[in-house]
Amino acid sequence: MPRLRSGMTGRQKAAVLLISLGPEVASNIYKRLTPEEVEELTLEIANLRKVDLDQREQVVKEFREIVKAREYLNIGGIDYAREVLEKAVGPTEAASVLNRLTAALQVKPFHFARKADPHQILSFIQDEHPQTMALVLSYLEPAQAALILSALPHELQADVARRIASMNGTSPDVINEVEQILEAKLSAMGSLDNTQNGGVDAVVKILNGVDRGTEKSILEQLELQEPELVDEIKKRMFIFDDIVLLDPRAIQRVIRDVDPHDLQLALKVASEDVQTVIFDNMSKRMAETFREEMEFMGPVRLRDVEDAQQRIVAVIRRLEEAGEIVVARGGGDDIIV
Repeated sequence: MPRLRSGMTGRQKAAVLLISLGPEVASNIYKRLTPEEVEELTLEIANLRKVDLDQREQVVKEFREIVKAREYLNIGGIDYAREVLEKAVGPTEAASVLNRLTAALQVKPFHFARKADPHQILSFIQDEHPQTMALVLSYLEPAQAALILSALPHELQADVARRIASMNGTSPDVINEVEQILEAKLSAMGSLDNTQNGGVDAVVKILNGVDRGTEKSILEQLELQEPELVDEIKKRMFIFDDIVLLDPRAIQRVIRDVDPHDLQLALKVASEDVQTVIFDNMSKRMAETFREEMEFMGPVRLRDVEDAQQRIVAVIRRLEEAGEIVVARGGGDDIIV
């Protein structure tokens, strides 16, 4: 393959950067990528016969600029990033950097609100339409949104949660209008992009931060309107790896109630932390038996493992709903004294 021209694609730049960073760092980055991204980058790296030193330096320099620009952006927004860059490299180079990194530097809607007091935001949105509330909450940090959702009237909580979960996309014009109004009220700085937010994952993150009473109330009301949505939310609210967050007595109860074969399947690809916490809550003899049977099990299908983990999660949810165990949450009603 001929050497890269000066106009490299984003994928080519990523491949050159991974080569420059070395195999150890690159392997850690791979862990954070999707299987499709890993496949694409691996093919790109495999096709790179030779990389000019100038090309490598150019890519590393651009990456360094992205990192610095992101740091400036997180500290004070895009205007602050521009000001710092102009002082560091001059207006012309700063403009060039910002133009190259437009995609990387896009500020999510309601960026300014993420640093605001949740109670202050609540005071501005509590009289708005539930769809407007859902839009704002879907762009806030989950902990912020959880506090605000918990403070809303009970009759509104489930409605707002449902709207967040079913939010597939919102017109940039609508986002801009709502953002400008809230920004003006908070006297803060914001920016707009076309990022889509909301969805089931967004409402799950929020519900994981509310107290158990609020969560139960919301899910019960949603159950009457959209039971399938509630099932999907419940599946995502507690994943198998979260079992490490349970107290020893709860883990021992779960071990007693689940199908042993399901637990062996689930542990087959579980993290070391999960395996340790499970085995530590078994008798020595039981743990040895489990390890032996897992070895004899041989290779297993990932789908079978995931199904087993989901059945165990269902048991945990059932035990929690029956008051047999406690799953820690963000609210205060789960504090054990």
